[in-house]
Amino acid sequence: MLGNFSYCNPTKLYFGSNSLENLSVELEKYGDNVVLIYGGGSIKKNGIYDEVINILNKSGKKVAEIAGVMPNPTLEKLYEGIEIARKAKADLLLAVGGGSVCDYAKAVSVSVNCDEDPWEKYYLKFEEPTCETLPVGCVLTMVGTGSEMNAGSVITNRKEKLKIGHVFADEKIMPRFSILNPEYTMTLPHYQMVAGIYDIFNHICEQYFSGEDDNTSDYIAEGLMRSLIVSSKIANVDPKNYEARSNIMWTATWALNTLIKMGKPGDWEVHMLGQAVGAVTDATHGMTLAAVSLPYYRHIMPYGLQKFKRFAINVWGVNSEDKTDEQVANEGLCEMEKWMKELGLAMNISELGATNENLKDIVKATLILEDGYKKLTVQEVEDILKRSM
Repeated sequence: MLGNFSYCNPTKLYFGSNSLENLSVELEKYGDNVVLIYGGGSIKKNGIYDEVINILNKSGKKVAEIAGVMPNPTLEKLYEGIEIARKAKADLLLAVGGGSVCDYAKAVSVSVNCDEDPWEKYYLKFEEPTCETLPVGCVLTMVGTGSEMNAGSVITNRKEKLKIGHVFADEKIMPRFSILNPEYTMTLPHYQMVAGIYDIFNHICEQYFSGEDDNTSDYIAEGLMRSLIVSSKIANVDPKNYEARSNIMWTATWALNTLIKMGKPGDWEVHMLGQAVGAVTDATHGMTLAAVSLPYYRHIMPYGLQKFKRFAINVWGVNSEDKTDEQVANEGLCEMEKWMKELGLAMNISELGATNENLKDIVKATLILEDGYKKLTVQEVEDILKRSM
């Protein structure tokens, strides 16, 4: 295992069907003013909103709300939330929802006490906060992003057609606590469930497909992927299966809570491609990743052949006897493709709203990173996106 690193993750997790009972304990640690952040209103229909409000009221908190956070939180929505949190003199930001709501809360957290424009400072210059940040807590209702236990935040600038994520370096930006009840995820439509499952899988892949040393992180990653494949197949036919949904929820957290990135350079180019598609089409994040993954991995496979061979054998159970390395690696990606189709994932970007007319915008919006097995050229980005159509 190469490299030097430090590891710290301060987020306290409460997991299980009774986990919301711990919210009142956490609320005691913060001041009176809580800003409740949530999405389009599904938590009001399924009763989660009432549960949370009841606990907030019993804890004597003054509650302001930021409602209507969209799946791809926009810069305009961020500006709105900053003003609400300032007016409320927030002591705690409580995100109730999926990864987008948690991401959004972190963006508000680093911006409330900052005089600089958050888009310029955090998403173009990738600077760290120089002002006091607000604590964030999460009650998770959808799994996929791992935002409940990391310092990442993704914001979309619709005017510029850019969707950019910033993983902040300071662990204080991670949620102070997160409440994970697998039953809350069972209210999601099938489309959102499988999109989240693929988001989890791809988070693991982005860290796994990098480096050439014998790294403990890769062994952990392989176990997480195998667990996710098994549980996803069960949940796909039985969405109310608690064991499967709880395993998926737990895997999502460990896929992106910084553990398996230790000692790894990481290759996040699939996310750059997918986020560019999302910025132009406003498509669901996990589906954009699914639509571009196989064309990208088939393109870079020759440059990381031994890892793709290992992936085929250790994750998908491919028999390598009497086969070339290329045959084994290709078979692994074919098994991955079968699984993706079984779940009902989007397999091309055209079904997500991408067209030949907006392809240039997607290419332009794709950030090119350097830590993968092959740094792409702009022409390669365009070629991969064309093969994703």
